[in-house]
Amino acid sequence: MASLLQITKAFKSYGDQVLLDGAEATLSDNIKIGFVGRNGAGKSTLLRVILGEEELDSGEIIRHPSLRLGYLRQHDPFLPGETALEFLMRDSEQPDWKCGEVAGQFELKGSYLDGPIAKLSGGWQTRVKLAALLLHEPNFLLLDEPTNFLDLRTQILLEHFLQGFKAACLIVSHDRAFLAATCSHTLDLSRGKLTFFPGKIEAFLVFQHEKREHEERSNATIMAKRKHLEEFIAKNKARAATATLARSKSKQLDRLELTDIAGDEPTATIRPPRVEPRKGHALRCKNLTIGYPEREIATDVQIEIDHGSRVAIVGDNGQGKTTFLRTVVDSLKPLAGEIRWGYGCQIGVYAQHVYTSLPQSQTVLDYLHRQAARGKKDPEILEVASCLLFRGAHVEKPVSVLSGGERARLCLAGLLLSEYNVLILDEPGNHLDVDTVEALAEALLEYKGTVIFTSHDRHFTSRVASSIIEVRDGRVTHYAGQYEAYLYKVNKEIEAGERELATARTKLPPSVSKPSKVVARPAQRNEREVRKEIKTVERSIAQFDEQKRALDAQYAQSTDADEALRLHTEIAALTEQLAEAEERWCQLQEEVEANG
Repeated sequence: MASLLQITKAFKSYGDQVLLDGAEATLSDNIKIGFVGRNGAGKSTLLRVILGEEELDSGEIIRHPSLRLGYLRQHDPFLPGETALEFLMRDSEQPDWKCGEVAGQFELKGSYLDGPIAKLSGGWQTRVKLAALLLHEPNFLLLDEPTNFLDLRTQILLEHFLQGFKAACLIVSHDRAFLAATCSHTLDLSRGKLTFFPGKIEAFLVFQHEKREHEERSNATIMAKRKHLEEFIAKNKARAATATLARSKSKQLDRLELTDIAGDEPTATIRPPRVEPRKGHALRCKNLTIGYPEREIATDVQIEIDHGSRVAIVGDNGQGKTTFLRTVVDSLKPLAGEIRWGYGCQIGVYAQHVYTSLPQSQTVLDYLHRQAARGKKDPEILEVASCLLFRGAHVEKPVSVLSGGERARLCLAGLLLSEYNVLILDEPGNHLDVDTVEALAEALLEYKGTVIFTSHDRHFTSRVASSIIEVRDGRVTHYAGQYEAYLYKVNKEIEAGERELATARTKLPPSVSKPSKVVARPAQRNEREVRKEIKTVERSIAQFDEQKRALDAQYAQSTDADEALRLHTEIAALTEQLAEAEERWCQLQEEVEANG
């Protein structure tokens, strides 16, 4: 097993914040690694160092000569008016049939492949970027929070892709379900140190817990032994008959060392609002049509939600989950039908945009005072602030300087100080670290009110949801079953689509399914398609020719026998590729003439 990347004695800091403190790790080929650690630990910084976008303060990143990095880009690399297929061909310099074949693995076909890429949702654009990654044939993928804002189907497609990807991956994610499905090993960054664990995320968390318990038991044993030795020495050091033995015990005492156990990092604790449980229907939607004057999203919506339910709103991005939530809280008027909340319902809303629109001039304490229910005293407000990690001078921080995670926690603190008996939560886990998301899940399970929420985090949704509402294809459907049953249904649909794609591939002519050479396409293409492939082949010829000239120059100046042999082998391989490309160009020219 070859070592693709070796991190040795890595140090990196920003001012007083130390991110890497002598960190070391070896990452091998064909291993998929989940990269975990708390927010701000330095995971994304280390990825940028590996990519060469930042430098270490000291230490070294040793890269294997065969390393081909692939990075899931967060920015949009698309040109104005470009289709997905045009982008894939431009980015990979592969012919359209090859790009279409790879795009099909992510269900990119029809208007999703041939229409303007700017009109695709963020999730579908991520699929395009993943297809582009695969076309470059990397042997080491770097993915930084790849499931952020991806809908369930895209997450599952990404899982299936990674499970079948025959190369190494380093995946930063707070999504435990995603890491468990894709990664066989775990890398943890904590207090500047890297810990490599040869097992999945859940096994690593158990290992961490057991290791800490073992260290605490070991320290307790050592402390008891120390006390016993100290008592023996105190009694016997002054007596001539036992002084020698006391000195021996003193040396034993000096050798007893406690294991240094790092203190717990601050963790948010969340207590749900105290409300009286209620019976009956909290929400009824009758003959409801949701959407906008120019476009209906869903019609004939018939939904009933009981008090005390915890309902997850699910569906692909762009299908209307947020539109449905906005309609039921009256921030968007229904196009038709009726929405009726139960008597005494007090509704609190946490929307995706809330933490970006907080009053900038207010301090944390000012904001919480304004959000708190009437009668809440300062001690209770400060206690809730402390539970959400706003302690001491932090309560006087202005909103304008808070990070995304701090703003999200502040909004949650405001909800917790309320007396709402219905909570509408749109992606509450965004910008929260895994421990805070876990604390939120625990609080919602204790909450006696009604919860209606959306979330891309399957672990969170699985823990919290008692029923499911799916928004899809113009319908809103209420599933009484658990989230696992819904996941099973979606997986089966995706697997059926993948089997259909695999069957279609087997029916392709042999020349099309062979990936390693530039080969002939099936006949019956129009002239535009042929000329498009000609341009692609011409770019390949120019690239091969440039690479061959560079290698020829190195070969001519080489004085080392081994180096000369390596260069000769590379030149021979390039010459063969160049000849194949030129032959294909001639075939295409003949095809143009035949069509003319």
